[in-house]
Amino acid sequence: MRKALVSIAVGALLVGPALADDTTMNVADTSAEATQGIGGGARPVGARWSRSPVLAPHGMAATAQPLATQVALDILKAGGSAVDAAIAANAALGLMEPTGNGIGGDLFAIIYDPATDKLYGLNGSGRSPAGQTLEQLIEKLHPNSASIPPVGPLPITVPGTVDAWFAMHERFGKLSMADNLAPTIRYAREGHPVAPVIAMYLDRSLRSFEARLENSEFEFGNARATYFADGAPEPGAVFRNPDLASTLERIAQTGRDEFYEGETARIMVDYLRRQGSAFTIQDFAAHESEWVDVSCVTYRNGYELCELPPNSQGFAALQMINILKNVDLAQWERGSPEVIHYITEAKRLAFEDVARFYADPAFSAAPEGLLSDAYGRARFAEIDPEKATPAFRAGALRAPKLEGPGDTTYLTVADRTGMMVSLIQSNYRGMGSGLVADGLGFMFQDRGELYSLDPVHPNVYAPRKRPFHTIIPAFIRKDGKPFASFGLMGGGMQPQGHVQILINLVDYGMNLQEAGDAARLMHDGGRQPTDAFAGSETDVSQIDDLGVLYVEPGIPEITVEALRAMGHRVEVETTGIPFGGYQAIVRDPSTGTYVGATEMRKDGQASGY
Repeated sequence: MRKALVSIAVGALLVGPALADDTTMNVADTSAEATQGIGGGARPVGARWSRSPVLAPHGMAATAQPLATQVALDILKAGGSAVDAAIAANAALGLMEPTGNGIGGDLFAIIYDPATDKLYGLNGSGRSPAGQTLEQLIEKLHPNSASIPPVGPLPITVPGTVDAWFAMHERFGKLSMADNLAPTIRYAREGHPVAPVIAMYLDRSLRSFEARLENSEFEFGNARATYFADGAPEPGAVFRNPDLASTLERIAQTGRDEFYEGETARIMVDYLRRQGSAFTIQDFAAHESEWVDVSCVTYRNGYELCELPPNSQGFAALQMINILKNVDLAQWERGSPEVIHYITEAKRLAFEDVARFYADPAFSAAPEGLLSDAYGRARFAEIDPEKATPAFRAGALRAPKLEGPGDTTYLTVADRTGMMVSLIQSNYRGMGSGLVADGLGFMFQDRGELYSLDPVHPNVYAPRKRPFHTIIPAFIRKDGKPFASFGLMGGGMQPQGHVQILINLVDYGMNLQEAGDAARLMHDGGRQPTDAFAGSETDVSQIDDLGVLYVEPGIPEITVEALRAMGHRVEVETTGIPFGGYQAIVRDPSTGTYVGATEMRKDGQASGY
């Protein structure tokens, strides 16, 4: 018996027993095969479809990869702050989860500092080339193209992550940056086993890039050599990235300027210009992150949701709860058609404003009153409680004039002092642009795909401008005190997910783990910040105003049918992919004990000490 157990293949242990004798089966297809004829087990406490949250007295980390969580805990135990641990975990995720993030992308964070009892917001997003106008960009696009492509040099903006690391570290770090980056450098050289969900996303990314290569010309050789030398790695395969190790070593030894003005910067700019990019070394040297004010909106029972302002979409979540607090959702069951209808319609209303107003505030500020209770009540009044409204439009707000010009990782860390970090980082669509500079070991983001090309749109492309951003960290306060650091990955799912987590916690009393494991909804459709001017009534024939409401199998079938009868286009989605990935930490204000949670849709782990 012992001999038989030892002989089971590692791949079978990672993705299910059906793979033990069939190593050719696609990882994404194994779950149903491995579990035919059997359901989940029982639990002595809590929801049967969830598991226990994690509790610890001194520190906590929750990330999308267990090894990255352990890296964060090691930094905490070595005397590092929550910011040190978050930087270390983020670096590890850039190596271990390259489908979602890396130093070629951008970063946003909310940090609670117990010394000042204050939330600090950091916008670490990059800008477009200073020397390229909208007209010059359009000339580089394929004729009649209505948008910027997701691959190649055109969607690339200056990567902001490394500067954001150093900005956070300068303010809140305790260990050296060399100490924080050392674990990832070691893993990059020695290798780490690829986690199952990440392996699935790597396979999807490779197939997506190869499909785009059939119709687009972009340099993919470096990316293939870095990530796919032998095809997409299987679950459990040991992955190494010595190029990334060398890049991180230079950053650790020399500092922030190595990435933006030093050897690494010169390699990036030389490579990008060979691909047709307009970037110069001055564009990289001029980049800097921005500390921004965190905005909080009261929901009910003393709970406040806190988010970052545009160019992120964080205000969309705040707008949604300002709408939803006008109805007592708890009067219905969580999986009822009434609750899902109200959440969906609130999302549709908020996202019309996203498409109309959200942009780089240095170019187009959001209108006053966007987060007011009065505006929330006015938008709530537009919801028909009996049926889906065919089309909503942006609210009647006026943006002030100024002078002058879906893949992500989320992590959260807390330390023994009470500092809590909510951090999100992304390369945007897929793994990014498909471009990897010579010998650097990371892919450039394609965040610039989210510029509009309409000259009168607030989010229109312009030189040295930040695009509209989907990634948003979140924080919850209770009675004015820090309560939860949390986030949820996945493009337009993120504000919707933040709101659903808050509702699960506040209105339905779920514990931190259940709040993330519960079945979700995700509405897709309506106007986008990349559309032709979102305030215009012209050329709207191609906009799907009603959109599609995706729900997970945990939403009762009777609810699905009721929603369809109300006019919603509902599809049941079984893979979990569109619904994001959640991590969270709560600190008990009376004992200081941390509660951590991660979820089943990712490989992640919450752990503490």
